[in-house]
Amino acid sequence: MNSVVNYQKKDLPAKVGKLGYGLLAAGILLFALAYAVDGARAAFNNVVLYTFLVSIGLGSLILIAVEYVAGAVWSVPFRRIPEAMGSILYILPVAVVPLLFKLHDLYHWTHKEAVAADHLLHGKAPYLNEPFFIGRSFFAVVIWAVFYFIIVKNSNKQDASGDQNLTTRNIRISAVLIPIIAITLTYTAIDWLMSLEPHWFSTIFGGYYFTGSLLAAIALCTIIIVLLNENGYFVKGLLPDHYYSLGAFLFAFTNFWAYIAFSQFVLIWYANLPEETFWLMMRWEGSWKYFTIFFVLIHFAIPYFGLLSRPSKQNPKRLIYMSSLILFAHYVDLFWMSMPTFNKEGFVFGWMELAAPVLIAGVVITFLNIYLKKRNFVPIGDPKLKRGMEFRL
Repeated sequence: MNSVVNYQKKDLPAKVGKLGYGLLAAGILLFALAYAVDGARAAFNNVVLYTFLVSIGLGSLILIAVEYVAGAVWSVPFRRIPEAMGSILYILPVAVVPLLFKLHDLYHWTHKEAVAADHLLHGKAPYLNEPFFIGRSFFAVVIWAVFYFIIVKNSNKQDASGDQNLTTRNIRISAVLIPIIAITLTYTAIDWLMSLEPHWFSTIFGGYYFTGSLLAAIALCTIIIVLLNENGYFVKGLLPDHYYSLGAFLFAFTNFWAYIAFSQFVLIWYANLPEETFWLMMRWEGSWKYFTIFFVLIHFAIPYFGLLSRPSKQNPKRLIYMSSLILFAHYVDLFWMSMPTFNKEGFVFGWMELAAPVLIAGVVITFLNIYLKKRNFVPIGDPKLKRGMEFRL
C-alpha cells in the first residue's frame, strides 16, 4: 500500500513537543493559582475549559463517524488529524474533577434549602441532583472514550493489514455511535451550561452547543491540516479541491450555527415570557451588551463574508485566519454562556481568564504531537485513500 500512495513519514519538529508541554505546564499553574485566589471564578473558567475540550474531542469524533457512515472519500487523506484531536477525550475526567468540588459555587440547584423553597427547582430535582449529575457526566465521558478507542484502533490496525473489513466494522460502530452522541452531547450541554441558570430552559440548546462544537472541531482540524500540508507532511500534497471542501464545511456550519442561534433568540423574543427572556437580558446589561455585539461579529459576520467567495475557500492563509477566528469565537461563546452567572454587572477578563485558553493550547499541541509521533499522518491502509488523494469536485 505504501508504494501506491508513495508515503514517507516525517516527524514533527522537537520544538512542537516542547511548546505543547510548556503551555500545558503554564495552564496548569495558572489554574492552580486561580483556584487559590478565587475558587468560584476559577470554577466558572473551568466550566469554559471543560466544555471547550468536550467540543474539540467529541466534535472530532463526530467528524470521524460521519466520514465512515457517509462513505466520504475527500477527507480520508487527513482523517488522522480528527483522530488525533479525538484523543483529547481521554483527558476529560482530569478536567472535570476540580469542578466536582465546586458544584455549590457553580450551581444554585445543588443547595438543598434553595430547592426546598423553590417549587420549580423542586420539580426538577429528580434530574438536577448531584449523584445523578456526576454519574451521567462520567458515563458520557467513558462511552465516548470507549467508542473512540475502538474506532481508532481499527483505523490504525488497517495501516499494517490493509484489511477492508475494518472499514466495514467502523461503519457499523459509527452508525451506533452517532445517536449515542446526540443524546449524551445534549444532556452535557444542559447539565454543565444551561443549568447554571436552572430557572431558564431552551429546547434548542443542545442543538446550539452541537453546532458550535462541530464548527470548532472543523476549524481546529482545518488549521492543523493546512499547516501540515503546506509543510509537506501529507501524501503528494492536498489539492485545491480539498481546501475548498474544508472551506465549504466551515462556511456551511457557520451559517448553520447562526440559524440555530437566531432560532433560539427569535422564539424567546417573540414569546416574550419573563422566565425565558431574563437569560438574554442578562447578556444585554452593563458591559455584557458590547461583549454580545462583539461575539456576534466574530462568530458569524466576519467568517461569513471571509469565506463567502470560492477563492477564499481555497486560500490556505485565509483558511487558517478564519479557522483561528472561529475557534476563538467558540471560546467566547462558551464564556458568554457561562460567566454572566458569575458576574451579572459586566464581563471580567484578567489573568485568571488566561488559564483556560493557555491550557487548551497546551492540550491540543501535546496530544497532537503524542498521537502523530507513534502513527502515520495518513491512513495508508484505507481502501479509499487513493481515491481521496485524487478527489475532484
